[in-house]
Amino acid sequence: MTTDLQIIEKYFPNLTEVQKAQLKELKPLYEEWNAQINVISRKDIEQLFERHVLHSLSIAKLITFKSGSQLMDLGCGGGFPGIPLAILFPEVSFTLIDSIGKKIKVVKEVADALGLKNVQAHHMRAEKVKDRFDFVITRAVAPMSHLVKWTRKKYATEQNHELENGIIALKGGDLNQELASWGKRKTTVNLTDYFEESFFETKKIVHVPVKG
Repeated sequence: MTTDLQIIEKYFPNLTEVQKAQLKELKPLYEEWNAQINVISRKDIEQLFERHVLHSLSIAKLITFKSGSQLMDLGCGGGFPGIPLAILFPEVSFTLIDSIGKKIKVVKEVADALGLKNVQAHHMRAEKVKDRFDFVITRAVAPMSHLVKWTRKKYATEQNHELENGIIALKGGDLNQELASWGKRKTTVNLTDYFEESFFETKKIVHVPVKG
């Protein structure tokens, strides 16, 4: 039987011992907090590593964030995709925001327990954020038109990656209508290109460049 960590190591074989230890801690931490504040559905907590951790880390298959990059996780919920990515990229700064205060409480507690120095978490809406970022990451939060509207003027003008500064969103299902207005400017990748588990059959990563 595949262990929780093995499904991550299968696709990310170069994890450090520190990263492995932090990843292993995720399940007991989320089980503990989920019993108090429901941030993950009961049926998903058993599938945490496939449906939440690996799903979050799929962004790292599309792009390797450079040291010193600034990312915002918009509508982070209990900390996905931001927390797993912060483990994978310890030299990258992550600002996790959500409009629901109790979810941010969980994020802060999990980040503190893991010793993640590269994570900030704030109870606020995207429109109120003053900083600028290389990328805004998000998972199943809102239609792309809303994400672009909420994050305008939130992007750094300097480009440090081959992928243009903008939104990297984890989405599912038929996105043709939602993404029609971005035409060739968008990049859409099927997660079945990276992962063989059936959970990823309808899952995608979408990148849309957004001017600062």
